[in-house]
Amino acid sequence: MTFNLKTKYIFNKLLVVKENEMLSFILSTKRLLRGLWRAFKRPQFISLFTTLSLIIFSGTMFYKGIEGWDWLDALFFAVVSLIPTGVETGLYPTSDFSKVFTMIYLVIGTGVMFIMLLMLGRTMINFSSEEGEQEKLKKFSKN
Repeated sequence: MTFNLKTKYIFNKLLVVKENEMLSFILSTKRLLRGLWRAFKRPQFISLFTTLSLIIFSGTMFYKGIEGWDWLDALFFAVVSLIPTGVETGLYPTSDFSKVFTMIYLVIGTGVMFIMLLMLGRTMINFSSEEGEQEKLKKFSKN
């Protein structure tokens, strides 16, 4: 198979874009993990994480027991319904009791998830600004 010059150029551009996206993903993941590491040093974050874990666990157990869903489906619905993305799960509560539980679950769980994500974001921003200040101090001390 032979490529003309234009095809090679386009292929190389796509390759560079994919490499840049992968590098961006790796750096973002590294920043997220460092933020989580720092956030878990705060007692408030540990408390929120524990509370959110219990809420997700209770939702999973409820949907497994009452709706009869598989473990993975129940856990997936319990987690995804608390994330403000609007992901379509294809799973719906069928009984009136399940619908009432889901409304209460979403009000409480979404609030806890939102506060936890805010704390994580604040930790990551503070960490980034501290890194920037340390970089400035290093440059200043070299001069």
